[in-house]
Amino acid sequence: MSWKRAAVIGASGGLGAALADGLEAAGTQVHRLARSFECAGYIDLTDEASIASAAAAIQEDAPIDLVLVATGYLHRDGEGPEKDWRHLSGDELARNFAINATGPALVAKHFLPLLPDDGRSCFATFSARVGSISDNRLGGWYSYRASKAALNQIIRTLSVELKRKKPDAFCVALHPGTVDTSLSEPFQRNVPQGKLFTPEFSAGKLLAVLSSLEPRDSGRIFAWDGEEIAP
Repeated sequence: MSWKRAAVIGASGGLGAALADGLEAAGTQVHRLARSFECAGYIDLTDEASIASAAAAIQEDAPIDLVLVATGYLHRDGEGPEKDWRHLSGDELARNFAINATGPALVAKHFLPLLPDDGRSCFATFSARVGSISDNRLGGWYSYRASKAALNQIIRTLSVELKRKKPDAFCVALHPGTVDTSLSEPFQRNVPQGKLFTPEFSAGKLLAVLSSLEPRDSGRIFAWDGEEIAP
């Protein structure tokens, strides 16, 4: 199933750019939004005014049927994710939540009204398998895990309201796998052979997953291969 018009938030990143390229190759009109001024539209997930402004600019045209939030934050340069509770930091917890949970929630606030009232449409955002509470057996990575778990709850809650207001729409969280980008670079040596994906490979898989989903799938979490991830 093709998309007519999409907004890709985080389109200056490796995976975000690959998603935008893949959509355009399929004939979708894409609005590329990012903090980088290389993109046509500016947006900062930590600044609600910029989110509202970006949505208002898109609203001047026809409705969009796909919103992709292709953003994420793991840790500061030179510092890895927390390995135990001694490494917990209020600043890092706040930044993870601001970018990984609060930001996508505010994007939903301003961009969900742009979806059509009738007809298939989608709001999707990047989560992570480590955000699954039921799958957490290794511990560590407190801020990232907690912020992604919060995002999964936000997506679930949005789906309940979306079903009432736009019954043909759905919202999901996506796990792109481990992608060869700057976010994963410090951890790539631990990735099993064949499990480090190029942005183009992951983008193609994610777009195929999105094309296969329907409103009945709303509120759920899906991996790059279509597998559902338990929250």
